[in-house]
Amino acid sequence: MTSPQSDPAPPPQDHPHGHTHSHAPAAPVSQHLRKVIAAVLIPFATAVVVGLIAFWPGGAPDHERTGVGFDRQTQDGKVVQVVKVDCADVNAAQVPPTGDTSTPPGREAVDEEEGECAKATVEVTSGDDKGRRFVEVVQPDAPRQLREGQGVVVAYAPDAPRDLQYSVTDVNRKIPMTLLAAIFALAVVAVGRLRGVMALVALAVSFAVLTLFILPAILQGSNPLVVAVIGASAIMLAALYMCHGVTARTSVAVIGTLISLLLIGLLGSLFIGWADLSGNTDDNTGLIHGLYPDIDMSGLLLAGVIIGSLGVLDDVTVTQTSAVWELHQADPRMGWRGLYRAGIRIGRDHIASVVNTLVLAYAGAALPLLLLFSIAQSNVGTVANSELVAEEIVRTLVGSIGLVASVPVTTVLAALVVSADRPGTGTSSSTAAAPARTGRGRRRKA
Repeated sequence: MTSPQSDPAPPPQDHPHGHTHSHAPAAPVSQHLRKVIAAVLIPFATAVVVGLIAFWPGGAPDHERTGVGFDRQTQDGKVVQVVKVDCADVNAAQVPPTGDTSTPPGREAVDEEEGECAKATVEVTSGDDKGRRFVEVVQPDAPRQLREGQGVVVAYAPDAPRDLQYSVTDVNRKIPMTLLAAIFALAVVAVGRLRGVMALVALAVSFAVLTLFILPAILQGSNPLVVAVIGASAIMLAALYMCHGVTARTSVAVIGTLISLLLIGLLGSLFIGWADLSGNTDDNTGLIHGLYPDIDMSGLLLAGVIIGSLGVLDDVTVTQTSAVWELHQADPRMGWRGLYRAGIRIGRDHIASVVNTLVLAYAGAALPLLLLFSIAQSNVGTVANSELVAEEIVRTLVGSIGLVASVPVTTVLAALVVSADRPGTGTSSSTAAAPARTGRGRRRKA
């Protein structure tokens, strides 16, 4: 009589295993290996926290505005009226005294003198001078034309004569940019669901570390390389564990990313110094150096290389680790060498696509510069030797070497870790999954 009553007992015991396997698989590593991984990552995470505390800037330092480039006081404005006038009436252009139109500036000046300009009345809509109006003259060949009702950004120069204190410096793009960000967030959440939400949270954390720690700390005079390493490590830990969970699989990806970042840092430091790259190559970097002369601009360049490579590295290491884990679950009898060979075949395809993506991304960003060299009919050697292009070459190649190295490094780490598990040494997803499937099969048959 007791036997029929005790027969239904095993299925409830099997059910938790089946539920765990289908929703949150147990890490297929032994307790000993989990302790080894923790012994590596806990000191690393502790060092990152200590570094954040030690170098925390407490805000960007104040400085006296120069009124140059981005270093200007700005307010919101709105174009309330646009009237067409002859350029000659508003003296918008100055024809060369000699009347020489053989040069581009001379031809443009004549065209502007004889053309039709736009006389825009702009109203300041924010700040202490809200409601104040001024006139902006727009030449016919100006890249930015104003229209009535358009939102603009106006620059304020307090030391200038009253009639010249305000000028239009850009178009207000807050609405389309906010809408695009909202569409992006909705798409990520709609497809990724909970993972998508966590990815957005991780993205917010990344921006917070960048704007609250990395940038102010560099402005405070801290070593850009040290700050970038600490900040990138904090971003890496937050993004990977928030998006993929606190598991052995994620921990292996973190270790692979860390090793690759160290390689990128070493190679970047070597070749930036060897190639004598100053990091001060355009108006923006020149302005930064003028405002904060103590900043190490070459170190800032290296910091940019490390941070720029981090996002793609995360993708590569997580993908390789997941591939090895899935291969192990498909064939638990496969040794680490077999797992590595199978995983590296997947990684080769990943390398080809990621490196090409990185190179094209940098080339696209530098396209106007490359176009100027093409107009000047400079040869490849001359173009590559210029500091502007050499910076992009070093940035691209150093980052690409780190990406290529991350594939075998992460693959071999994942293969060693996942294949080290054996029945009886710890909880294994493969061994736990078998009774779960059998249990569910008995219930379906019953």
